[in-house]
Amino acid sequence: MAQEIIKHIHRVNAQRDLANKLNLMALIHQLQDWQCQRLLVSHDDLAQQQRYQKAMAFFVEELYGPKDFSQRDADLVRVIPKLAKVLPEKAMNAMNDALSLNALSFDLDMEMAQYLNKHFATQPINRDSYAQAYRSVGRKNDRESQITIISHLGDQLADVIKVRGIGMLISMSRRPAKMAGLLALHEFLDRGFNAFKAIGDVQSFIQPVLERETRLMEILLSENTTLPEDNPLPVV
Repeated sequence: MAQEIIKHIHRVNAQRDLANKLNLMALIHQLQDWQCQRLLVSHDDLAQQQRYQKAMAFFVEELYGPKDFSQRDADLVRVIPKLAKVLPEKAMNAMNDALSLNALSFDLDMEMAQYLNKHFATQPINRDSYAQAYRSVGRKNDRESQITIISHLGDQLADVIKVRGIGMLISMSRRPAKMAGLLALHEFLDRGFNAFKAIGDVQSFIQPVLERETRLMEILLSENTTLPEDNPLPVV
């Protein structure tokens, strides 16, 4: 498992290097920011419920957003073999899902950014340019994989929050993590745990998100959908 996690991190690092060489990072960040805003609009009913607010913020900011994850990833590469010895297997599985999702999402984002840069270079991203880029990139199997990973991640997180003593372990490790220069990693773990602990029933949050995102994907990629007339995306 530790080697799988490291592989995801190296994959993202290689993608970031390529994006920088292609001068696409600024556009990728704009795209990621637009996606975060779109997610909040599409799932506003969930985002407005107090029990789901931390979980929504975690997904948007820690998995999809334009945040610089390089320090967290560097921390993980340093300590993942040790973490594998102390964290429950389900926690390691959840971390693997999160980083796998991050790597796949970045790959798709970069391809969309290349399309946007070629066809809409002088325009800000909006629902219509996003929809056209999404359809042009296609890769339905990878989009379905994103949804599958999120579903599995939800299952793992639901089990992690039930592990006896895991919250105390994360809380007590903050000071050692800070002293070891691992604060970025600790904050990621701590924020994720607390976000989903606050929900209780994790699937009550995950399933509505998955159902809506699946519908959007199917409409955007359907040959029967005429763009921009039938664009299912909300105004952001």
